[in-house]
Amino acid sequence: MTTTSGLKWSSRLTFLMATIGCSVGLGNIWLFPYTVGVNGGGAYVLVYLAAVALLALPLLMAELMIGRRGAASPPAAIAAVATESGWSPNWRWMGILLGGIGGITVLAFYSVVGGWTLAYSFKMISGQLQGVTAASAASVFADLTSSPGSLLTWFFLFIALTIFISTRGLHAGIERAVKIMMPALFVMLIVMVVYASIVGDFGATVNFMFKPDFEKLNTNIVLGAFGQAFFSVSVGITNVMAYGAYMERSTNLPRASAVIAGADTLVALAAGFAIFPIVFAFGIQPGAEEGLVFISLPVAFAQVSGGLIFGAIFFILLFFAALTSSIAMMEPPVSWLTEVTGWSRRSAALLSGGISFFLGTLGALSFNVLGDFHPLGAIDMFSDKTFFGLYVYVTTNLLMPVGGILITVFAGWLIKRQYTCDELFDGRDELAYRVWLFLVRFLAPALLAYVLFDKATS
Repeated sequence: MTTTSGLKWSSRLTFLMATIGCSVGLGNIWLFPYTVGVNGGGAYVLVYLAAVALLALPLLMAELMIGRRGAASPPAAIAAVATESGWSPNWRWMGILLGGIGGITVLAFYSVVGGWTLAYSFKMISGQLQGVTAASAASVFADLTSSPGSLLTWFFLFIALTIFISTRGLHAGIERAVKIMMPALFVMLIVMVVYASIVGDFGATVNFMFKPDFEKLNTNIVLGAFGQAFFSVSVGITNVMAYGAYMERSTNLPRASAVIAGADTLVALAAGFAIFPIVFAFGIQPGAEEGLVFISLPVAFAQVSGGLIFGAIFFILLFFAALTSSIAMMEPPVSWLTEVTGWSRRSAALLSGGISFFLGTLGALSFNVLGDFHPLGAIDMFSDKTFFGLYVYVTTNLLMPVGGILITVFAGWLIKRQYTCDELFDGRDELAYRVWLFLVRFLAPALLAYVLFDKATS
């Protein structure tokens, strides 16, 4: 019994667009510029590029490989591949933990921030941010997050749109959405880079991003770059594994993985060139996380020619990036539920999305009426965490690195070499395959263990 039931991506290009959309999200356009800004620029960027090649890309190949070979939802695909190699089908629990529990929880907090992007798109288009100052921009963001009604409305709209697209299925839902949003996303990003280079300080951005100062590097920054690369490419919670189930056998998996990881990295770098020139032109500090995008950038857009138009383009770009990723987050739990229950896709999407909606509502209220409530306050490491902070911490700092380690162990050690070699390199035990195997067996789990330890103790 499989989730695909013979379903395949309508074309290789559509598969690439969908999987790039899965990877490209808030981690690229929102968090990457922040992490570059707070960690000193060029040296961090170089470490990040190395992290994509040594950690994210091998894990991406592993997830796609398992998904395609198992041709089912992540739990069922993992169980099938494990059984084929002589191991217990109980390995399916890895998929249930990562793609089911993890995916639903990540979608919960991700949709809260997705709601912010939708709200700011509307505010820019409607002219509400025209002429904002630093004080008034901070007030606009505070008003959004402190108002339960406003925040829940935008959160509801975002997650409802995600659920609706998922209910439509592979061809009428996911494919149709990415065929519209991904070309639009790339066009808008190019437009923003060109615009920022004209109105902003392009030279300062080049120096900041590509002139490394290795004295600024330390162990925490290096581990942070590897963690950011891992999160940005969206490996560790089986999203891309679910998309891999719909891959054609004729697709060159290593080449497709390189295209996906490369496009994800280019979007992250382009986001820096869309943001930093404007930031530097107005003397704004680049390391302010949500303040950079939702407070500082509106102020900068308000001061430049055509700022409201291009500000609207930027936030729509951010919204599209968030939405293509949120759609992918629903695929593991939805495909699994259709298999184990026999429900329609619509019912499965409504249930999994409904759980995310409930959890996300608590997360959204963490910014206002539940701001002083810490659900696991009796545990030291969670004592200061609201519902929203708890979701973020547990999934990104603990579950995703653990998931990455489990996937490397499964793909590198448990699946028989003849199967991984067949899936990745058509049975040719060549140098590229041996490099991948070394990275997945040794380097990737070691790096993820360091990242996990650093995150868990920070």
